Amino acid sequence: MIEFRDVSKQYPDGTTAVDRFDIVIPSRKTTVLVGSSGSGKTTLLRMINRMVDPTAGAVLIDDEDVAGIEPVRLRRRIGYVMQNSGLLPHRSVVDNIATVPRLTGASRAQARARALELMDTVGLDRALAKRYPSQLSGGQQQRVGVARGLAVDPNILLMDEPFSAVDPIVRTDLQQEVLRLQRELHKTIVFVTHDIDEAFLLGDQVVILATGARVAQVGSPAEILAAPADDFVADFIGAKKGKRRLEVASRRDDDLVLADSAGFPVGLLARSQAYSVSDKTAQAGDA
Repeated sequence: MIEFRDVSKQYPDGTTAVDRFDIVIPSRKTTVLVGSSGSGKTTLLRMINRMVDPTAGAVLIDDEDVAGIEPVRLRRRIGYVMQNSGLLPHRSVVDNIATVPRLTGASRAQARARALELMDTVGLDRALAKRYPSQLSGGQQQRVGVARGLAVDPNILLMDEPFSAVDPIVRTDLQQEVLRLQRELHKTIVFVTHDIDEAFLLGDQVVILATGARVAQVGSPAEILAAPADDFVADFIGAKKGKRRLEVASRRDDDLVLADSAGFPVGLLARSQAYSVSDKTAQAGDA
């Protein structure tokens, strides 16, 4: 469990990036920090591994204040995946992934064996092991970044807008990969994004941030969609403009094609699902 207790961060020029932030991040779940630029989400993420230290308050992991842990030692036990992968350009794929195990004392052979296993885990062909980052696609580079983040089997994985630089199709594939990995590995993931759709897809818990890392609302995607806390949240998630309202656009055989408020098709509701929804609605009405 990760806990922020009354955390603030003010920079020397007087800028307040975080103002009295309090939240609990549950273990073995994915918590997404989502907000526009300047909302403090990346600053909060980097406080967990002490890339940024708070001006006031405390960040705790399993009730231990991270301020009392030597930063390098702390970072070596927490996975970190960043935008643009952050790979070392002069090292091969397998050596990039093996970097952290080597730093934590694994032999070269052990680290490389672990790296190859992780290539399998994140869906990378082992034939890419000897290639360099410049020889990979953007999606492949990000998978290497995820593999490196998992290299020492950390309990905590930090992901700082890791998919924002790839095209939409690759981004969708990588999002599904994160969902698959979480189902299999059950890590405590803290994910930063500015994309509310990505937040709702990936997050068990979603934290919507306003300026200064003020918590506008925290909850599951369903809770936030069902009851936006205020006009800011409603506008941020698109509810205020009706973007989240779905309508039946057409019928296809026995299925219903659903569209958003702009008429753009967003999904297909199979007849069995439609019956299930109508049955539950009827039962609720009878109650």
